Amino acid sequence: MAKIRRNSERRSTEDKIFDAVNFIVLTVIFVIVAYPLYFVIISSISDPIKVSSGQITFVPEGINFDGYLRVFEAKEVMRGFMNSVLYTVLGVSINLAVTLPTAYALSRNDFYGRKTISIYYIITMFVSGGLIPTYLVIRQMGMLNTVWALVIPGALSVYNMMVARSFFKTNIPGELLDAARIDGCTDTSFFFRICLPLSGAIIAILALWYGVGHWNSYFGALLYIADREKQTLQLELRYILLQNQQPMGQLLSPEALEQQRRLDALKEMMKWSLIIVSSLPVLILYPFIQKHFVKGVTVGSLKG
Repeated sequence: MAKIRRNSERRSTEDKIFDAVNFIVLTVIFVIVAYPLYFVIISSISDPIKVSSGQITFVPEGINFDGYLRVFEAKEVMRGFMNSVLYTVLGVSINLAVTLPTAYALSRNDFYGRKTISIYYIITMFVSGGLIPTYLVIRQMGMLNTVWALVIPGALSVYNMMVARSFFKTNIPGELLDAARIDGCTDTSFFFRICLPLSGAIIAILALWYGVGHWNSYFGALLYIADREKQTLQLELRYILLQNQQPMGQLLSPEALEQQRRLDALKEMMKWSLIIVSSLPVLILYPFIQKHFVKGVTVGSLKG
C-alpha cells in the first residue's frame, strides 16, 4: 500500500515540463505587468533629468522626494483629489442604488416583461446617442458644470447589471423567497433584509468596477466641468503637464533658460509623483475586496 502511494506521488516528466513552462510564462507576465508600476515609482523619486534622458532603468538615482512635497503643497492638486473622492463615493452610491434593484427585478422569473426589458438594455450596449446629443441633453437638464453631469449619465452599466442579475439568479433561489413570504415578508423587505446581506461578493465587485471608472474618469470632467474649483485630480495632472511648456523656436537668455530647465525638472517630478498619488486609492482598496473578486466574477457569470 505504501509503495502504491509513493508511486502515485511521483510526477511524470510531462507534468514537470508543464509546470516549468507555466512558471516561466507566468513569471514573464508578472514582470511585464509589474515593471511599469515599478518604473513609475523609481522615476518619482529619481533625478528628473536622468529620467528624461533614459538613464533610469532599474535602480533610482539622485533620490529625493521634492515631487511628492510639491504635490501635497499644491492646493489645486489636493482640491482635485478631494473632488475625485467626492465624485467617486457619490457616483458609486448612485450606481449601486440603481444597478442592484434593476438586476434583482430582472432576475425574478415572475417579473412580467423581463425579457423584453433585458433586450432593451442590451441594445444600449451597442447603440448610443453619441457625444453631441448627450451634451445637449445634459445642458438642457441644467447639469453642466455640476457634479450630476459626472454621476447621472452613467448611473447604470448594462454589463455590470447583467453580471449582478446572473449572480442573483444563481445565489438567491426562489424557494428562499417563498419561505420568506410564508413568514409575511414583502418583496421589498426580502430584497433589503435577505437578498442584499447574501450578496456581499457582487456588491464588492460592482463597487470596485464603478469606483475605478469614476476615479479614472477624465473626458467627462473635461467636457462638462468648466469651473476649476470643481475639476478632478486627473485634470489637474493634465494642467501640470501643459503648464510651463516652452514654445518651440523661442530664444531664451541663459538665466531664463536655467529657470525653464528647473521648471521642467519640477514638472517632471510632479508628473511621476502625481501618478503614484492618483493610483494609491485603488491600490489600497483592492486587497480588501480581493477575496470577493473571483467569487463575484465567476459565480456572476455562470448563467445568462
